[in-house]
Amino acid sequence: MFSSRWIIAGIAVLAAGAGLYYYTANGNGELPYGITSGNGRIEAVQVDISSRIAGRVATVEVKEGDLVETGQLVATIETRELEAQLSRAKAEYASVESQVAAAEAAIAQAEARLLLADQELERTRELVSRGVATAETLDVRLSDHKVAEANLTVAKASLLSQQRAVDAARFAIEEVQTYLDDARLTAPTLGRVLYRLTEPGEVIGAGGRVLTMVDLTEVYLEFFLPATEAHLLSIGSEARIRLDIADVVIPAKVSFVSPVSQFTPKQVETASERQDLMFRVRVRVPQPLVEANIDLVKTGIRGVAYVRLASETLPDWPEFLNNIPPELTAQE
Repeated sequence: MFSSRWIIAGIAVLAAGAGLYYYTANGNGELPYGITSGNGRIEAVQVDISSRIAGRVATVEVKEGDLVETGQLVATIETRELEAQLSRAKAEYASVESQVAAAEAAIAQAEARLLLADQELERTRELVSRGVATAETLDVRLSDHKVAEANLTVAKASLLSQQRAVDAARFAIEEVQTYLDDARLTAPTLGRVLYRLTEPGEVIGAGGRVLTMVDLTEVYLEFFLPATEAHLLSIGSEARIRLDIADVVIPAKVSFVSPVSQFTPKQVETASERQDLMFRVRVRVPQPLVEANIDLVKTGIRGVAYVRLASETLPDWPEFLNNIPPELTAQE
């Protein structure tokens, strides 16, 4: 059996360890009223760059770790078959366009015949009224007039059909051109290449992933607060981030407070925070600050976020949260 003094000594060690953790978690001391904190890690959204079309990978323009700008070409898919389809679609378009011209000429011809039939019908009626022409001749002219009208209607319908064929041929060209455009894969946003998943010469299916990149347009730290504190937090509130690996304070803003509570996640480590229901909170690093220090941005680094809660007078940040480097303050 352990003696009572060893038990007391053990309790003292545990208490000292808990006190050290609390002291460390809060920076260099206790937080003032109106400021709270939560642990988390620096995160950013991962984006898969995939091919919309199936085919053989022609080129992969970037390597893992490369920084890519929005719209930058990162990979291409072979397009020889698509180029052949485009040539065929353009030839079809030219063919139906010529048929439109023929249909328009047929309308002009039908209109001329209708005009002639109309004139002959009027003359025959005049002759019949004088007794010079027979009723049989008038019937022939009436029949010719109706045929001319029908021919004009057919010619106009043929023109409309050819025009729709032109539209279809044009849409076919646009469709193939869209596939050709999709064969050029570009970065959807500013980011860094995380994984290069294919190499030139490999065949991928539609939707096949070529690269995975980290979106650096929104770098944030996510943590959790109990309901007693979360309801006092507003979007846009000022925040501070302290990373575990460096004694540096990073300015941030509250960009998200979940409208729905959830059970305490495993990553919430401090016992005082392990309540049944918590609210997810996200603080975002300002984009100018991210871009000014783009080569230093790393995700997955653990840290602690500090936020101000709504009150009549906002508390001042404690001294250990004011050591923001000048290059960071300038971008805040």
